[in-house]
Formats: sequence, C-alpha cells, structure tokens
Amino acid sequence: MEPFFLPASPTSPEVSFEFSRHHLSIRGESYPENAAAFYGPVLDRLRAYLALCDGQSIDVHVALAYFNSSSTKMLFALFDALNEAAIFGNEVRLHWYRDEEDETILEFGQELQDDFAALEFVDCILPAGQA
Repeated sequence: MEPFFLPASPTSPEVSFEFSRHHLSIRGESYPENAAAFYGPVLDRLRAYLALCDGQSIDVHVALAYFNSSSTKMLFALFDALNEAAIFGNEVRLHWYRDEEDETILEFGQELQDDFAALEFVDCILPAGQA
C-alpha cells in the first residue's frame, strides 16, 4: 500500500502513514475549520490499511500540542479503528507524546488508555516547551 502523507498547515497536523513499515504518525496542532473533512480521508486510508493487517506490529506516534473538540471526535474514531485492529490480533502501540507540564494532554492520554484498552499505550514525556 502506498504511503499517505499530508503536510502540516497552520491549523492541521502533519499526517505520515508509512504502511510498509507499519509506522503511523500525527503531529502538530489540530483545529481545522472542518475536522470531518480533514480527517475523513485519513480515516479512510487507515481503515483500508488495517483491513489488510493480520498479526502485524503497528507503531502509532501522536504528538499533538493542541486539538479542538471537533478534532477530538475524529481522533476518537481513529483510535477506535486502531483498537479494533488490536482486538483482532494486531499489536498496536500508541506512543502518546506530551509536554511534561501539559495537564490537558496528560488527561486525554489517560482517557485514551481507559477507553481503548486493547492498545499498548506508551506515555512519552517531552521536556517543557518541546511538544
């Protein structure tokens, strides 16, 4: 499957899915005017990739310094798809990057751990100001 890449914009994150390496990355800030329009193609490509995975080890790296409520809904859909892939036999590691002083991102990560228990959650703490 061909890689999928969207460059970061002032309001949307960089999305880099290297499917052949089973390496998925989202980083930056996420507050696009229409989160469903931005994340729709991302979710489509992710679901198509996951449908082909059987017993794979998948690394997901998420480093979002900020995301708004409409992005949160779309991120939950993304994590739900990954969680289902883990339930069906894939090993999915979610590397959650956060600034050591950012309580909001910490709490969201804890919520992800609770809501998507099939994912192997890796809390990645960055020094203050480097998220």
